[in-house]
Amino acid sequence: MTASSSAVNQDQELSRLLHGKNAENKTGLSAIASKDLNQQKKKLAEYFQYWDKNYNDESQGDLDNRVSEYKKLVNNYYDLATDLYEYGWCQSFHFSRFYKGEAFAQSIARHEHYLAHRMGISANSRVLDVGCGVGGPAREITEFTGCNLVGLNNNDYQISRAVNYAIKRNLDKKQVFVKGDFMKMPFDDNTFDYVYAIEATVHAPSLEGVYSEIFRVLKPGGVFGVYEWVMSDDYDSSNPEHRRVAYNIEVGDGIPKMVRKCDALEAINKAGFELLDQEDLAENDNPELPWYYPITGDVTKCQNIWDFITVFRTSSLGKFITRHSVKLLEKIGMASKGTSEVSDTLAIAQEGLIEGGKKKLFTPMYLMIVYTILKLEA
Repeated sequence: MTASSSAVNQDQELSRLLHGKNAENKTGLSAIASKDLNQQKKKLAEYFQYWDKNYNDESQGDLDNRVSEYKKLVNNYYDLATDLYEYGWCQSFHFSRFYKGEAFAQSIARHEHYLAHRMGISANSRVLDVGCGVGGPAREITEFTGCNLVGLNNNDYQISRAVNYAIKRNLDKKQVFVKGDFMKMPFDDNTFDYVYAIEATVHAPSLEGVYSEIFRVLKPGGVFGVYEWVMSDDYDSSNPEHRRVAYNIEVGDGIPKMVRKCDALEAINKAGFELLDQEDLAENDNPELPWYYPITGDVTKCQNIWDFITVFRTSSLGKFITRHSVKLLEKIGMASKGTSEVSDTLAIAQEGLIEGGKKKLFTPMYLMIVYTILKLEA
């Protein structure tokens, strides 16, 4: 057995210990309650060691540690947050734009379809989803285009859930989910026709690094499409108000370091891609229904009763109910002490995302469509 395969097996065993038997079949509070308390406590301590939750006290050492230990940081984050994401949001962990009369679920699906359409993903092509989460976008894009898809993820719990959902949707013949680090992908050069990433590569320690890996695994002439989380070009890390917004997003979303839009574009160029198109979709947002409206808790903007459930969970009352439900699980010994800190941390991110959106200081949907024409010239 190689060292890498041994590490994978060890990660899988730790995931099983944390999340419990048949965890992929459980959702919401029942999934939270099924976790091993000691393992959960360990994960909480490991994640929060990177943060003091006060941007004023942040040191360069704190930032360096988050960047150098990004795999552990992000893996712990999603071990802790995945169930709350599915419970409070949906199986697609991303934002979208809204049209009047359009339901939340329709908007999420349209956002995924739009990326696939802009990239030109075709039936039976080989597609890589970088940072696939529990496979929500992958399922939608496979059904929309008829492609054959590989989902890459470094979190065993999310992989097990993605596999389970694919089987339930009869997509297991079209989809494979692989464990791996997107900074060192376990694929040969020139493997995929298309690669996409939806609000995932923000977790990378270096955008140039992850984009270069994507360039490597794409075939000559292949297309990469991404919705990137970035700060605006006006973002100034030395500005305390700007840094507070970015820091809240980082600590609440497991992000080593936020960068600006221009930094992402520069990373694309350095990775060797040719730019087809780029656009911040948030700039064309509906002012009555901005992309961040579902996390404001403003139920008056809901387009139907199902939206009400999602938006209510992000309201003050909804968060109160969730937090105290988790507190109750802690009290009766069905959740580790400190689990409620996870929901508190997501609330910190919520504040940063809303403020960043309102001030046009942050976007979760900077779209870049690029291709690998330089490989043809080699």
